[in-house]
Amino acid sequence: MEKKAKTWRALAIAAVCLLLAASIIYALGVRRQPGAEAAVTDYAAPASWAYYGVGEGKDADLFLICPTVDMNDEFNMSLDDEDTRAAFLGALNMERGIYEDSTRMFAPYYRQAAMKVYGLERAAWEPYMELAYRDVSAAFAYYLEHENGGRPIVLAGFSQGADMCYRLLQEYFGDEALYDQLVAVYAIGWPLTEELCAACPQIVAAQSAEDIGVVISFDCEAPELAETFINPAGQKALSINPLSWTTDAAPADKALNLGACFTDYSGEIYSETAALCGCYLDAERGVLKVTDIDAADYAPIVPGLPEGAYHVYDYQFFFRNLRQNVETRLAACLQAQLDQAA
Repeated sequence: MEKKAKTWRALAIAAVCLLLAASIIYALGVRRQPGAEAAVTDYAAPASWAYYGVGEGKDADLFLICPTVDMNDEFNMSLDDEDTRAAFLGALNMERGIYEDSTRMFAPYYRQAAMKVYGLERAAWEPYMELAYRDVSAAFAYYLEHENGGRPIVLAGFSQGADMCYRLLQEYFGDEALYDQLVAVYAIGWPLTEELCAACPQIVAAQSAEDIGVVISFDCEAPELAETFINPAGQKALSINPLSWTTDAAPADKALNLGACFTDYSGEIYSETAALCGCYLDAERGVLKVTDIDAADYAPIVPGLPEGAYHVYDYQFFFRNLRQNVETRLAACLQAQLDQAA
């Protein structure tokens, strides 16, 4: 009997240990749910890039970061999902026409935060954004080491891509030499805040059509809209008007709009209208209020956005003006480099 008792005690202790170990593993798994254990994507592999050196013979490089396209039931995009990769490339193609005449283009595939993340409480977003940024940072580091060679850089991203641009500015562009290569940052569709600029002196909001090393940011709404999850009430965005290139609340007439362009996944413009809309900056929230159109004609599309949230049309409404502005800022940057060398 004593031998059996010892055996049962040993088995009981083992069982408790196994349960304890399982509990620890489970707890660690919950904490690491966003994929903190996952290796960084290999950016030496051609398959890790949607664009890599596309458009030789240009005076500057573009590092372009894709918006959210992953609608799957996951928190971060799987880079093995061919359907999502196709949507990823298509979304990049839709905006490439703004930049491709002026720049040699680089755009990495990355494990972006899926749309499911934006359905969580805002405080829960960050682990998934951190995983996405880990890839973006690794891709940018690879580009700098193997391709840049001191060339001028345009950073650009729409929506989640804009968020990733701010993070690149924080991590890399405190270096004065690299900052001197920065033409501009087109961080459209995600708010640039006063707090971020105060925390990072290298992040500077654009003030005109020609300043360089600055952030061009805005997000579009109908005049009557009071808030969205992108631009909540009480938050002030530092935006610029893409028609007048000013930062005050003065309205810009639709006559200044060189062309709203609506593009497909191939990058082709299937519809273009000059003078489609005017706009002005909301004095309290800093969002771009779009005039002269009917909100019912422009569905919000993104889950969680109300009617009158024109987020998905941010760069399409002002496509030709943005394209012209890339050329303007690049010319100013190249001139500044000549002046400095003289």
